[in-house]
Amino acid sequence: MPSITLSIPEDLYRRMKGHPEVKWSEVARKAIIEYLKRIEEPRIVPSEELLEELGEEFARALSEISLERAIRHYEMMRERGWERFSTIRAA
Repeated sequence: MPSITLSIPEDLYRRMKGHPEVKWSEVARKAIIEYLKRIEEPRIVPSEELLEELGEEFARALSEISLERAIRHYEMMRERGWERFSTIRAA
């Protein structure tokens, strides 16, 4: 199994040494696995949960945007994304 070297602050190292019963490599391995799951797996978040995470100010600003304006911006960004994608050259 490959191994990695991890740099941590001195105070954190001292605190970890105070708990020799913990297998810190296992803690790090599990944290890395969880982080990779979070960034690699697509996550479908219900709109209510997303709005809650973004906060009240964002929800208020979003509610003030008209549907027509939102559609125009969506179409503009879709077109720009397509232009960017279609101009990428294969290596």
